Amino acid sequence: MSSFLISCGGTGGHLSPGIALAETLRAQGHAVCLLISQKKVDARLSEKYPELRFERMAGAGFSWRPLQLVRCALAQVRAFVRCLRMIRQTRADVVVGFGGFTSAPIVLAALVSGVPSALHESNRVPGLAIRTLGRFARRVYLPPGIFLAGVRAFATRHVGMPVRREISRTPQAEARAALGLEPKQRVLVVLGGSQGASALNDWARERAGVFAAEGIQLYVVTGLGKGAATVVEGASRSGATVRAVYIPFSDRMAEVMSAADLVVTRAGAGSLAELIRCGTPAILVPYPHAADDHQRANAAYFERQGGGVVVEQTQLETLAAEVLDVIDNDWLLRRFRSNLQRMDRSDALGLMRTDLEAIARGGVAALAPAEPVTA
Repeated sequence: MSSFLISCGGTGGHLSPGIALAETLRAQGHAVCLLISQKKVDARLSEKYPELRFERMAGAGFSWRPLQLVRCALAQVRAFVRCLRMIRQTRADVVVGFGGFTSAPIVLAALVSGVPSALHESNRVPGLAIRTLGRFARRVYLPPGIFLAGVRAFATRHVGMPVRREISRTPQAEARAALGLEPKQRVLVVLGGSQGASALNDWARERAGVFAAEGIQLYVVTGLGKGAATVVEGASRSGATVRAVYIPFSDRMAEVMSAADLVVTRAGAGSLAELIRCGTPAILVPYPHAADDHQRANAAYFERQGGGVVVEQTQLETLAAEVLDVIDNDWLLRRFRSNLQRMDRSDALGLMRTDLEAIARGGVAALAPAEPVTA
């Protein structure tokens, strides 16, 4: 059996696929250690997996602001030294990075130590870490149809986003009951990604009465540090009680997405992968300040594939009307769900596991080109 170091901290979009890969490798008998950040979201999500080994790494995000740049550089140096120790201690055969500021030190430490590395990019616009480090990696996993300058063709594999095994669709009525929602009333879920989204939170609170009047329940994951958990009750036109639930964090995303008729969400790759796996239609509101505008590219691809529609943040005043048009259109929702099922046909985890095992063994399969696998 082999030993793998996986760097996946900083956001849920990095940590969730890292956990998914760790679960798959561990199930095959391999030793796995995950390097995560010291952010609250990493701590909260990792608590759910006591069977996995997590190591928290100091770090700071990249910025051209002088003070932040110095902090980032110092943190990266400390992390690099620690990664060198971790590679020796775990006798790592392969290191895997999922992007973000936690990937640079482990990939560079692997390069110095002579250990092969692999990188995974889930967004349709590769981030700075992947663009910079891709040329040093034995393997770079990219979304279908995406290529990266400087990364050799034989090092590229096209795969989707690894999704944790717990993320799968459950019966809608059961999911609603588990979340404290009325099983027979429609449900609109609002997600802001692992960091939350104040603009979407405010939008949901301001229009809660409108949705209650239409008999639509709200379930809003606001993000850590963006308010306490609350339940607000309103009344529909028929006089029925309708709930609006606001919670800072949820580690039950399969139930949340299964409970929903429709989701309003940012367009991070992790959220989109989980929507696809659960077959839940969505209205995407890309975060306009995302690095390299990658959320807009993700959202455009999702819309072209027929999984939902896109509304820009500058057009939030039209979002409530769009929600009502979609959530009341059973034919359109069925069409979206059918398209999502088609989008969920690839096996990203299976391909990555087989490929990484070959790299760990140093076999021919690790060096040979492979046919692209589409999501």
